[in-house]
Amino acid sequence: MLDLVIAFVLFFLLLVASVLKGVFLAYPLAAGTMLFFFIAMKRGYGFSELLQMAYRGGKKSFIVIEVLILIGALIPLWIAAGTLPAIVFFGMRLIKPNLFLLMAFLINCFVSFLIGSSVGTTGVVGMALMVMARSGSVNLSAAAGAIIAGAYFGDRCSPVSSSASFVAYITETDIYDNIRNMFRTSIIPFLLALVFYLTVSQLYPLHSETDGINRMIQDAFQLNWLVLAPVLVIAIFSVFKANIRISMAASILAAFAVSVAMQHQTAIQCLHFMVFGFKMDAANPLYEVIKSGGMLSLLKTATVVFLASVFAGIMEGTRLLDPIEAMTAKADSRGAVFQNMLATSVFGAAFGCSQTFAVMLTYMLNKKAYKKNNLDKSYAAIDLENTGIMVSALIPWNIALLAPMTILGAGADCIPFLAYIYLVPLCNFIYLKVKRQSPE
Repeated sequence: MLDLVIAFVLFFLLLVASVLKGVFLAYPLAAGTMLFFFIAMKRGYGFSELLQMAYRGGKKSFIVIEVLILIGALIPLWIAAGTLPAIVFFGMRLIKPNLFLLMAFLINCFVSFLIGSSVGTTGVVGMALMVMARSGSVNLSAAAGAIIAGAYFGDRCSPVSSSASFVAYITETDIYDNIRNMFRTSIIPFLLALVFYLTVSQLYPLHSETDGINRMIQDAFQLNWLVLAPVLVIAIFSVFKANIRISMAASILAAFAVSVAMQHQTAIQCLHFMVFGFKMDAANPLYEVIKSGGMLSLLKTATVVFLASVFAGIMEGTRLLDPIEAMTAKADSRGAVFQNMLATSVFGAAFGCSQTFAVMLTYMLNKKAYKKNNLDKSYAAIDLENTGIMVSALIPWNIALLAPMTILGAGADCIPFLAYIYLVPLCNFIYLKVKRQSPE
């Protein structure tokens, strides 16, 4: 048991050090996986047996990686088509100076629900809003907090969210049923977040107008309602509960067509955008505001997701975490199960430094408790969304928060302003604590 504790401490230190030093997270993940691989072999597991465990774990990440690749192709094409610039343009026209932070939260909620990516949302809309915040002397920590919190609204519950797809996959549940449950359990946190951002907006109002950015967008793109066709495609496919990958592929085709027909891009340029990302001419004032990486930009993220899944597969197969699982299995009520999910998600999010790892580890350590309390898989899915997904975005060295903060040029001082993110687990914890629900 001592060797296991030492290995966990070393692994955790490697992960934290890699974040502090800016080292690619895949390296410590690979090193940690090899470390536990060696420990498992010392305990009698065969090499080929461990490889099979690693494969089974890694295989669970394939659907998420597929969605990530599609997101990498989708977002730059939405920019090239004028779709995301149009959303920014029309959204900006709604902003009132004394409601800036509230509107920043709501605009990011809307865009993140459309594209399902916190990174994509902060990289496009969030960057534009941060430019406005800087020019308007708004508290930048508050602005970053409102933007990231809004970005996680869709990251959590969009039908095109890779994290929502992953949760549905590992719990063997329907993503659209999960989304309905996510909306239901986020009503109170969302309303409280609105009150929070309304209050903070009064404290930190915008001191300039949005006309400058809107004029630049109008100069750079042809804007009309037709450029919103890729969004409409996603909406229609979602209504009919189409496979997410099919929905995104259809939206990519629509954005490709709009880019060529409306924005006068060539087919070769569009293919280039899909692979390498979208950037405007360096002389354009929107160069640092409207840009996005392509499929290649997400390969590092996909690698981290795969390695975290491999590690979780080894942990699950070797049952090295049985002592913790035995403790969580003692939960005898719905509230107790959720409490354990919350505690283990904090451990997973801090230890694994990735949302994927936090979700996999949290589910793995609490799966037996759901069966024991006769709670079907839909409970596990919604609890993962309300714990692992959201808690990861509160850990400053976790990729879930580190990536958006890096994009926005923000620091950990934005965490107090991530109201929606911490209100979701907190409100659900309080509700179940007060309700004292018994297993159904």
